[in-house]
Order: sequence, then C-alpha cells, then structure tokens
Amino acid sequence: MSHPTPLYADLVAFAATRHRIVINLSGGKDGPVAGLIAMDAARQAGVADRVWTAHASLGPMEWPAVTVDGVRWPSASELAAQHSQALGVPPERHIEVRRSREVGGERVPFDLLTFIAERGDWPWLGRARTCTGPWKTKMVYQAFTPQVRALRKETDGPLMFANMLGMRAEESPDRRNREMWRRTTDNSARVVDERLPAHLVSTEEVWERTIIAGLPYHWCYDSHPGAKDRRGSSRCSCSACTLANHRDLLLMAGRRPRLAELCALVERVRQVPFNPNITMAELIALSRRRNAPDPGVVVEETEDFERMERDVHAALCKPPTWDSKARTGPGELLHSAAGCDGCH
Repeated sequence: MSHPTPLYADLVAFAATRHRIVINLSGGKDGPVAGLIAMDAARQAGVADRVWTAHASLGPMEWPAVTVDGVRWPSASELAAQHSQALGVPPERHIEVRRSREVGGERVPFDLLTFIAERGDWPWLGRARTCTGPWKTKMVYQAFTPQVRALRKETDGPLMFANMLGMRAEESPDRRNREMWRRTTDNSARVVDERLPAHLVSTEEVWERTIIAGLPYHWCYDSHPGAKDRRGSSRCSCSACTLANHRDLLLMAGRRPRLAELCALVERVRQVPFNPNITMAELIALSRRRNAPDPGVVVEETEDFERMERDVHAALCKPPTWDSKARTGPGELLHSAAGCDGCH
C-alpha cells in the first residue's frame, strides 16, 4: 500500500543511504502503519532487502494470547511477527529480543515487573523511564551488533542505521513534542537515526490504513476478542503501563486480575503507588463496580506468568535497591511461606 505525501518525500532519499532499516513492532496498531510508510520508502529507494523488523518482548507484561469459543487470538509477540510478514519482510529478517540475566550459571528471563519489585519504584512520566531504553532500545541495538561487525568488513566508515518507531503525536504531549528525526548514536561503528514515519498520522487514519491494508490487529483493542469494534484498550503491548489512561487500566484489571493483584502487591510492599494519581488497589476496586467497562474476557495466565510471579515474590522478600522519592511509607518485606520460599 503506497501513501506518497510531501511530508515523507525525503524518506525515500533517507532510506537509500541506510545499510539497515529497522522497523520496531510492538504488536500494537501504530508500528505496522509506520512500517507501511517505511517499507514504501524503502521499495521506492530500491533497498527493501535492507529492511528488518524487531520486537522487544516484555514477556508476561505484554498482552498475551487468549482462546475464546475455540478460536485462538495471538499474543503481542506473535502479532508482531505477523505484522512483519504482512509488511513483506521475510521471517529470517524478523528478530525478537527479550531481556535475560544469569542465575545459577544459566540465562533466564528477567521481567520488567521483577525489576520494578527489586528496585522498588515505578516508571512514571518525567522520571527515569526504566521500562523503555534498557528493555527495548538497548536490546534491539545489541541484537544487531553481529551484523555491524560483519558489515564493517565490507564498508568504509560507520554503518548507517535507521530506527523506525511507531510513535505518534496524538498519543501524548510528550510524543507530540518529540522530533520526527533525531540522531541517537554516532560513533565509529554505527550511526543511528531515529525516524517516526507515522508521527502526524491520526488515530482514525491508523485504523483506516490498517483495515485497507488487511493488517491483523490485537484482540485487546476490541470489547471482546473477535468483536471488531475497537472498543477495548486504546493501546497495546505492556498490559499494565503506568502511563495508560484510566479506562485502559480498568480494562487491564478486569482482563488480567492476577497481574493487577501482583502489581498491587508490589505497590503495597514497596509503598510506592503504581501511578502518581491512583493506586493499583484503587483501580482493582473500581474495576469491580457495575459502571466499570466490561472486560469481555478474563486471561488465563501462562507458566511464564507464574514464573514471573515467583520471581516478584522473591524480590519482595528483600529491601529495595533504590531509595524512591515517591515512597509513602517504610513498607514491610514479604515473609509469607508461599511468597518467600527459600529467600529468608
């Protein structure tokens, strides 16, 4: 699908100078639309074979797959791979990365909520956004390091990368003020320019392009899986985003009650509210009222979630690693037998 406009006229010339064009896909609605624009520019520049897609997985914090009436609706990670194929990128040029760490001599998943529980602080707006750079951008950059090393043997000077993101101005004041083009890395190995191809695309146009292009979209956007009414969550990817709007958070609490309760436990033990304006405990209570949005479906959590749950409990048995200025009280460490088995 081609959408040539004067706004993106320079994108073709820009794409022609890149050794790698990386389209970031979260499994949400905005990434594939930004990808349509980026792929169109790459094809016009004759460099479509340089396009890769990347998904930085947040593991159990992402919206998972659900099965309703015998129909399975894919997870955010699965949908990111489907979006990549829909854009025309071969499967071997789609990468998924996920943060891990070494425990007992082996690499194991390291989840965002476990990190938050250990640190004892939530990533609010205007404070350290610990949920973005280390968990997404850095992971994607690391994944391309082997390619940088290989390509540098064939190229004079640094490798030129384009990092294409689906951020849009309509989403928030912070994103509205974000530059559509900025250089984020400049060294002897690589130069990375960040571009926001869909920055000025409206939400209405995002859905129009999605439907016209026949792109699949995540079940969480609907009132219930398969409804096709886009009356569910307004945003995808991380289920329990501290920056999500009130209705989205109420839907999360209804759709993923175990995740909401786990967030509330972190909040209670660390004495730092989930959000500066409302606590997770309050959100859970509000989600149970008659006037709360109907969740439409309740997620059956996976073994991966249960592993994260154990890791969070273990983290809460120990003092926080960060002295949060948002802490409202001293808090009490978790000492229940179920929660702290083996961590005394």
